[in-house]
Parts: sequence; C-alpha cells; structure tokens
Amino acid sequence: MIVQISNGTVFFGANDVFENIDFTVNENERIALVGRNGSGKSTLLKVIAGEEELSSGQLIKANKTSISFLKQNALALSEKTIKEEFDEVFKDILLIEKKMEELSETMVSDHNEKLIEEYTQLEEEYKYMGGYTYNSEMMSVLHGFGFSDEDFFRPVSSFSGGEKTKIAFAKLLLAKPDLLMLDEPTNHLDLSTIEWLEGYLGKYKKALIIVSHDRTFLDKSVNVVYELEYGGIKRYPGNYSSFVEQKKNDFAKQEAAYRRQQKDIRRLEELIEKFRYKKNKAAFAQSKIKYLERMDRIDDPKKADTKAFKANFTCAVKGGRDVLTLDHFKVGYDKPLTEVTLEIKRGDRICVMGDNGTGKSTLLKTIIGEVEPLGGYMMFGHQIEVGYFDQNLANFHNGNTVLEELWNDYPNLDMYKIRSVLGAFLFSADEVFKEVDVLSGGEKVRLSFAKLMMKQANFLILDEPTNHLDIVSKEALENALKDYDGTILFVSHDRYFIKKIATSCLVIEEDKVTYYDDGYKEYIDTSKKNIPLEEDKKNKEKEDIPLKQLKKKPKYNISKLENEISLMEEKLEEKRALRFEPEYYQDMTKMAMLDDEIDDIHNQIHALEEKWEEAMMESENG
Repeated sequence: MIVQISNGTVFFGANDVFENIDFTVNENERIALVGRNGSGKSTLLKVIAGEEELSSGQLIKANKTSISFLKQNALALSEKTIKEEFDEVFKDILLIEKKMEELSETMVSDHNEKLIEEYTQLEEEYKYMGGYTYNSEMMSVLHGFGFSDEDFFRPVSSFSGGEKTKIAFAKLLLAKPDLLMLDEPTNHLDLSTIEWLEGYLGKYKKALIIVSHDRTFLDKSVNVVYELEYGGIKRYPGNYSSFVEQKKNDFAKQEAAYRRQQKDIRRLEELIEKFRYKKNKAAFAQSKIKYLERMDRIDDPKKADTKAFKANFTCAVKGGRDVLTLDHFKVGYDKPLTEVTLEIKRGDRICVMGDNGTGKSTLLKTIIGEVEPLGGYMMFGHQIEVGYFDQNLANFHNGNTVLEELWNDYPNLDMYKIRSVLGAFLFSADEVFKEVDVLSGGEKVRLSFAKLMMKQANFLILDEPTNHLDIVSKEALENALKDYDGTILFVSHDRYFIKKIATSCLVIEEDKVTYYDDGYKEYIDTSKKNIPLEEDKKNKEKEDIPLKQLKKKPKYNISKLENEISLMEEKLEEKRALRFEPEYYQDMTKMAMLDDEIDDIHNQIHALEEKWEEAMMESENG
C-alpha cells in the first residue's frame, strides 16, 4: 500500500462531493477513476496530491512516496529549453556522470586503486539509475509527443499553450514518481500520440491513477477501476470493459435482491395490518414493525441517477443519393494542408482521422463555407441540408439564456415545445435561464446538440463531438447517432466512438490521403501490415563483440577496437530508431525486450572503451 483513504469525506458548503469512502492504491496498480462529471474524481486526485484536504476521515501515505499530478500550466512561464527542463529530472544521474568524467581524467595519470574502486562504484550506481538509457528515453518521449530534435533546444516559452502542457506531461513521465496521477491525459492529443502514450504507460513499473473518458485508452492502460457514484466509491478489478460487464451483473443482482426484499416487505406489512389490532397478536405485530424499521433497505437500481440526454436526430427531407462530391479539393490557409477526392453517398458515416495539423477540422470548415477552398471541386447533392457541430462551441450568442439561445432559432414554436426539447438535454426548471456564457463545456455541448437536433438536417458534419462529454453522455450520443437515418461526416480521436459509428474512414497524413471503405478495423489491419521489419534483421553480419575472448588477450589491437566500437555504436542507433516504430511502442513486451538489448549494447560499448583506454595507455607506456 502506498496511499490509503479511510472514511474520507469532502464537502463544499452544504453539499458532499463524496462521503465515507475507502480508497487504496497498491504498488504497481494501474487505476482508472471513473464517474459522471461532478462526481468528485478531480477532487479525489487533489486530496491525494495534497492540494485539498479531507473534511473528515484519514489519508495515509507510505514513507518517502513520491506523488506527481499533471498540472495544465506547470511550465507556462519557463524560459528554460526543453533539454534543461528534462535535465532537472536526471540531475542525480548527471551529477554522477560528471564525477565519472572527472575521475576518468584523473586516472589517465594516477592509477590509484582507490580511484578505480570509486569509479567502479559510481558506474554501478550510474547503471542502476538508468545512466546508459536516460538520453535515449528523453528523445523517445520527446518524439512520442510530436516534437523534433530541433525543438529539444528551444525555450519552453516559445511553444503554444497546448505544447507547453505536453512538455510538462513528458517531464512528469520521465520523473517516474511512485504514484503518477493523470487527469484527462488524452485531451488534445492526436491518435498517434495517444497510441504511443498507451505503449509508454504499459511499461510504467509504478502506480498510476488515470481519470479519463477515453474508454479504449482505459482498456489498454489500467487493471483496476474505481467508480465514484452517488457520493460513494466501489472497486472493480480489471480494465474498463471488465468494469462495464461487472457493473451490468451488479445491476441485475441488485434488481433481483430489490424485488425479493419488496416482496418480503409487502408480506410483512400485510401481517402487521392483519394482527396489530388483535390482543393476542399485538406483540407479534410490534416485533415485525421493529424488524421493518431496522431493515437495511435496498435501493431500486432503476431509479439510480443514470440520467443522460435524449437526442432524436431525424431528417426533415431525405435528400439525394449523392450527398457530397470532392475532386482534388484543396484545403488550407496560406498554403494547402491536404487535397481530398471523395464521394459521399446517402447513409455513409465517414470518420476523418489523422494527426493534429494535417487539416481535418479545416476540411470540415471548408465544406461548410467557413474557410475558402484553395482549389479543386466541391458539389452538394440534391436537397442536402447540413447540420454542423463546432468543437470550439463558438455558435452561441453572448448574453443569451439557454432558453433564448434555442427559442431565437425557432421563434414559431411555443415555450412548451422549446422547454420539452431542453428538458431532453437535461436543462430543466431554472437551468433554462442560465446565460450561455457561464455554461460548462459539457453543458454547451448538450445545448449544441439540442440546436442540431431541431435543425433536422440530413447531413451531419461533426468536429470532435465527444469532447467535454462524460462516458454516460458519450453512450447517449452513440445511441442517438446509430438511429439517425441521414449521413455523417465527423472528426474524432475517440477510437471507441469511431468503432461504434464509422462505416468508413478517411485518413489524412502529411503526404497522402487514404480512404478505408470497411472502416476503422480495415485501417488498423492495414496499419499493422505496413509495420516495417526490424532493421537489424538486414544487418545480421554485424555480430556482438565476444567480450570473454577480449579479456583473454593480454594485448589489444587499437584499430580493431576502434572499428568494433564504431560497429556497436551503429547498432545502438539502429536499435534506438526502433523505439519509434509502431511494432514496438504499441507492444510493451517488445519494447521491454528492446530496452534490454539497448542496455546490453551500452554495456558492451563501455567495456570496449575501457579496453581501448587500456590499450592506448599501454601504447604510450610501451
């Protein structure tokens, strides 16, 4: 156990965030913390991090436990370069490295046994702390987050806000605390970076707590799920999919237990009513009344707070079979980002995928006319009506209430109809009089969906529609879109959502655009087939240096050693390059084996360099 909360309660004002919860983090556990927005997930992380206190209860941490919590603006004002920020993580290794260099210089002229012993001890500590691999790990994380080698030496202050958050995240990963806590780590990451992060976290040998609405990410990253619900918490072993199945089973068991108890309650109430006024049975009736008062009542699971918005997307007009034709359609701003040729037919559900900056959202904005095309041809089909969802939620009028925002778009409808629609999207009672300026991200998304549903368009163009939604709301959107009888073109990084909705995928890369007619599965299968073979298979002639044979020889050939060192360094670079291949960073077992190979090559190079130094000294003293 490294962290434990017993009977923990947090309340703000008169409202409990959670009450009397028990929560334990064991060594090497990989925990997902799930629950509705507002259930207290982020508050629990802040309590563990020491940023907030329990209102009551006990928080216990193991001695010398290092805990890190990703903060959104941790490096916002840093004037250091990325390298300088990363070097802070490895300051102890760098200090040993410096001492070893100083000792090496001294030992050139001084062969004191104590110096050699001190150097040997330092080297063992250096190796144990990861001294031979820290530099390659730094570059792996840097590239994993989409930065180039040149970026390594740029000041952090020169990057955008989102890039600064990535740098802070990367620094946190390299620090390897005993407990790493991540609140929505996949926000604003593109798909390739998310997949790299899954591979990296798969190798993380210490404890993790992750708050995320990305169900596929949780499936691949955790082995325990805690759910915060109704102010309490419950632990489920396994990944997210396992949690979903266990929760379904729990629901069925609770429903059966509730029915049995209700039947028993009715039987007892009938007995009480039958005998309470009879003198010879009054004591019996009183005992049953007390029994009912002491009974631990089982809640009706059907009345639990599983509220989600209820959307019913429909088409006012069916529209033509040909929905949209793009021919060498160029999109971008100062210069083209991408060029697309595509025919969209009625009923298609196409997901546009690709890394950040490749032009996915720009393509959607150009299609709806917000951005001018830079070339090519575009034509909508007969009676095609477009409904657009903007991920930036910029389609609101400041100062409007929720009620006004919807009613102004449909002034011919009466208040009852407008309020009924808003109620379906969880805006009830006085909530309809809230100004749109103060709505949360999730509330704005729901209001956007309400406006979109009322439009009854036959072609929905959706830009990251699941952003800001909790898992229950994502499932509600998936169910609504599955029943929609129109056409959908959407951008998303949510792989679970893509698999549920997309019938085909359009993947935009820097140098090409590829259409996968059979959807996400075809894209994944094709990507796996295109993974290059290990480069070292092409270089079998480069064998490891037989160190035992070297040790048997009293003298060393300097030129031969130099050649062997050069060959080993080439092999090291080849192995390092494999870190960035999907075959490795998506497979934690292969990546672990590769790291062991890299460690071994480092050790071999170091041994060869020692022999080379010895040979040089013998030559000079010869």
